[in-house]
Order: sequence, then C-alpha cells, then structure tokens
Amino acid sequence: MTTTASSLEFENATYRKVTWRLMPFLFLCYILNYIDRVNVGFAKLQMQQDLGFSDAVYGTGAGIFFLAYFFLEVPSNILMQKVGARFWMARIMVVWGIVSACMMFIRGTTSFYALRLLLGAAEAGFFPGIILYLTFWYTRRHRVKMIAAFMSAIALSGVFGGPISGWILVHMSGLHGLRGWQWLFLLEGIPSIVVGLMAMFYLDDGPAKAKWLTADERDLLTKRLDEEEELKRREAHVQHTFLGAFRSGKVWAFCLIYFGFVMGNYGLGFWLPQIIKETLTKDPWRIGLISMIPWGVGAVAMILNGHHSDVTGERRWHIVMAGTIGCVAFAVSGLPGISGIAGIIALTFACVGVMSAFTTFWALPAATLSGTAAAAGIAWINSVGNLGAFVSPYVVGHIRDATKSMTLALMVLSVSCLMSVLLVLVVTRTDNRAPTEAVTPPITR
Repeated sequence: MTTTASSLEFENATYRKVTWRLMPFLFLCYILNYIDRVNVGFAKLQMQQDLGFSDAVYGTGAGIFFLAYFFLEVPSNILMQKVGARFWMARIMVVWGIVSACMMFIRGTTSFYALRLLLGAAEAGFFPGIILYLTFWYTRRHRVKMIAAFMSAIALSGVFGGPISGWILVHMSGLHGLRGWQWLFLLEGIPSIVVGLMAMFYLDDGPAKAKWLTADERDLLTKRLDEEEELKRREAHVQHTFLGAFRSGKVWAFCLIYFGFVMGNYGLGFWLPQIIKETLTKDPWRIGLISMIPWGVGAVAMILNGHHSDVTGERRWHIVMAGTIGCVAFAVSGLPGISGIAGIIALTFACVGVMSAFTTFWALPAATLSGTAAAAGIAWINSVGNLGAFVSPYVVGHIRDATKSMTLALMVLSVSCLMSVLLVLVVTRTDNRAPTEAVTPPITR
C-alpha cells in the first residue's frame, strides 16, 4: 500500500470480504432464532382452541420465555468470551432447535410454560452474543449498518415465517395424527439444529483465527480494533470493567430504552396473527401472507435508517424519529372502530418505527462500553430490555381477557415507545453524534 487511495481500497475490500463471509450466515441464524421464538403466535391460532388456553395463559407462556433470558444472558456472554464464539453459538443453536421441536408435545398449561421457559434458557445469549461477536470484527464506524442488516432478520422472519407457518397449519394438520401446530414446531425446529452444527465449522472466533483472510487483512482488522480500544480508553465516559457496566447510569437508562422498544416489537410479534384473524381473515394461509406486509416494509426501513445513521454519524434523531413514528402508529391502530385495512397500515408504520429505532439503538451502548464491560453491559441491557418481551404479551393477554379488545393493549404499546423516545432525548442530550474516530481513515461507501 503506497498511497492513501490504495490503502482505502484495500481496507474497503477487506471489510466487504468479512461482511460477505459472516453476515449472510449470521442473518440466517437470526431468522431461524426469531421464527422459533415467535412461531407460537401462529401456533396459537389452532393450539389455543385445542388445549383450551385463555389469552392470559397464552400471553404468559409467550412471555415467560424471557424470564430465563433475564437470568442467563450475562453469564452466557461472559462464557462466550472465554470458550469462543464458534463453539458457543453452535451449542446455543442446537439446543434451542431441539427444545423448539419438543414444543409439539405440549399438553396443557404446565407443559406450555415449562417448554417456553426451557426455550428461553436454551436461546439465552444468542442475540447479545452476536452483537458482541460483531465487535470482534467491526469498528463502530461500520457496526450500526451491520447490526441493522443483522436485525432485519427479525422483520424478514415475519416475511418468510408467516406464510410458511400458515401453510403448515392448513396443509399439515391431521397428517400422521398430528395437528398443524405440532408440525409447525417440529418442522421449524429442525433447521436450527442443522445450521447450529454448521456454525461449529463455519464461524471463527475473530480475525486472528480466520484462515480465509490473508495475513495483511488480518493485520488490518486487528489494527483497526486496537485503535478503537485505545480511543475508547481516552474517552472519559467509556466503561471498561465488569462492575463498571453495572455502575453506569447510562447503562441502566439503555436498559429502559430497550425495554420500551422491545414491548412494541413483541406486541407485534406475538399478537399480529390474532389481530389479522379478528379484523381481516380467519384463513391461516392468508393471515401469513398479510403478516408479510408490516415485516417486509419494516425490514427495508430499518436497513435504510441504519445506513443513513452510519453515513451521517448521527444517532439521536434517527432513534427518536423512528420511535415517535412507532408511538403514533400504535395509538392510531388502537382507535376504536378503525377498519381492518387501516389498522394493518397503521401497524405497518408501527413496525417501521419500532424496528428502525431498535437497530440504531445498539450504536449507543457499543460506543459507551469497552472490554469486559462490553460483554457484561450488552448482555445486561438485552436481558433487562427483554423483560419487555415478557411484560408485553402478559399485559396484552390480560387486557384482552378483561376488555375483549386490542384497543387498550395497543395504547400501552404506544406509551412504551413514548417512554423510550423521551429517555433517548435525555440520555443523548450532550452527545447526539457518534464519537469521532480520528485514528481511522474515512471509509468510502
């Protein structure tokens, strides 16, 4: 590399190579993860009647998954740092695939709660582990774009998973004496086991162990990551130690911000099929097709928002504007007497807002935490934040049982987004842009 231009070209080419190697596989893993986590929303369309569950029982079972998450995510992320990402990610995927398939054996409330709790324990550590894993490869200049691309799997799991789940419910029910919801759990659990075994051979623990990179490429990536760590150490607001993450007021604020957005996200994930059934069609296949609309539009929006945030280096208003759209859209979707079509349009905007805020949010803790604090802090934010995924279906289920309507439930989701937006404004009032990385040459996009 004799000129600045050739250095930049080499650096861009190296990061493109890393992205094409890692991101499609991680993207596939997260699609499978999210389908196995929320396919209970489609299974509910048959399972609730077969097993005699109330909406409160379903909501509690859907959300209880995240209690295990809360207790096990931090230990999981710490262990991943010690044993390596390759083995740990493979272990998580294989175990959750097995537990997800075993959901076909649910016979009543107790087995429903127990298996959902076990599934949460099996999956604990996957998402914060991937966020941490990306910090092993990418500096924060690239990270929001990568996180947005990775998290678009949430939306695309709805695009792909909805029609597939609807088709299974319609066409597999009764085959070999199994109901459609039992086939759904079995057939959607097996791919996670297969891809988990593949992860053991495909992933590397970091650039230093990646044989598919040249020596120069490994040196470049390692150098950039070392430069970022040095920059973080010079920034007074950065936390480095395990205990430092838990003592940081910002970390606790991040937990609440994420909690609010998670409430909105899982309100959609667990209840959208039921909303469509009650307002537009009772056909599971058509429900699956209609559910593609909010998730498909949300996937595009979140990638565009994350990319623009990376290009401009601005985080605060990208999160605030997206969260505000989600807040208003949830409120509109819950207006009494709103038509089914208008309701789906409003929920599409809610999906756009929540998913766009969701992804760009992770740039904030990534810029604040370093070293061991990153492993502990990211997992802790995700753990506490994901309690929103327990509260959301639990509260919605009890509200529906009490009111026989989604109106008040959707207003609760609107308020949760509003809380997150206000907290972002407070937390970022003095640093609304991404920290400058003077040690790293600009990257052409």
